[in-house]
Amino acid sequence: MEVYFIRHTTPEVAKCICYGQSDLDVTESFEAECNQLKQQLPEKFDAVYSSPLKRCTILAQQLTSQVITDDRLKEMNFGDWEMKKWDEIPKEPLDHWMEHFVTAKTPNGESMEGLDVRVIEWWGSIKKDRLKIAVVTHAGVIRIMHAHLNNIPLNKAFENFKIGYGEIWRYDAE
Repeated sequence: MEVYFIRHTTPEVAKCICYGQSDLDVTESFEAECNQLKQQLPEKFDAVYSSPLKRCTILAQQLTSQVITDDRLKEMNFGDWEMKKWDEIPKEPLDHWMEHFVTAKTPNGESMEGLDVRVIEWWGSIKKDRLKIAVVTHAGVIRIMHAHLNNIPLNKAFENFKIGYGEIWRYDAE
């Protein structure tokens, strides 16, 4: 099975904003980003999964008319920090979260462990008999899957693995 984990294209949001599960639209560069992305992908997939957030479904619908959306593919929930500038988040709770990001929840949000549980639950629920699948989702979800599939501890999930807007991480499952 070939799995193409695709990060959404550039979202319509100012820089330095914590946006997690906020339902953002795509930018005016979407068409160009999408065309460039599609050149790197197979023409057809056996299934296309997507986060239900607009910035993902708009892209997924460019790959197929039969998108399977799943809430478990949403980005991490940053709770009270959603749509705030990172430098406006109180220093003490932000520092605590940064030091303990795997286990610490954001206020009224979730931890990386929480994200991990729901993403791995999704992975266990999909049909593994499909030959080629696309998963249009978010950087946090892709990092979780990269760590899980490569036996990397969650606290190392950010090391040596970057996934930009409109980028693909391909995984060949046996």
